[in-house]
Amino acid sequence: MSKYQPPLTVTPTMLALVADISEQVGVLTANREAALTPQLRRGNRIRTIQASLAIENNTLSVEQVTAVLDGKRVLGLPREIQEVRNAFCTYEAMGNWRPERQADLLAAHKSLMAGLIDNAGHFREGGVGIYREQRLLHMAPPASRLQPLMHDLLAWLGASDWHPLISSCVFHYEFEFIHPFADGNGRMGRLWQTLILSRWRPVLAYLPV
Repeated sequence: MSKYQPPLTVTPTMLALVADISEQVGVLTANREAALTPQLRRGNRIRTIQASLAIENNTLSVEQVTAVLDGKRVLGLPREIQEVRNAFCTYEAMGNWRPERQADLLAAHKSLMAGLIDNAGHFREGGVGIYREQRLLHMAPPASRLQPLMHDLLAWLGASDWHPLISSCVFHYEFEFIHPFADGNGRMGRLWQTLILSRWRPVLAYLPV
């Protein structure tokens, strides 16, 4: 059992937000059939995918993403179209994965980044930094530390009794700090937070967060 504990202090403001969000999600859950028809679920998933990819500089609009998934011809970069197809397939498979399983995390990355990078589904083997223009914002831990860091984080996630609204945010933050993959860390972090939240309330699998 990992003894890792994230350096977090839960505040009254956080607890109040958890209560407020839980109440709103409860209303959505009670009205799930009426609020989330199959058409609306698909539309929400498309918006989730488009927003997540836009953060990574994918220029396709919601309408273009919808057209790609409908099998229509779209004027766009081949890489951007591949990113959309990968993301949709990966989100559709989300229900098969457990958030605390490393094998599932790697399988999701392989699906999300297939045809986009050479080592999809594997932790990076070199160093990586996050830059804004020419300025280094964050130097991720060395590759030699990835296995123990990810083991501890996933073990903590599996054993955590914190509310999922908190534990999903903690995981997302720590995951991005570790930056375990050569590419795709941002979209993986967003996917995995959605997965964690959907295990708490299934309706959150189809709501853009």
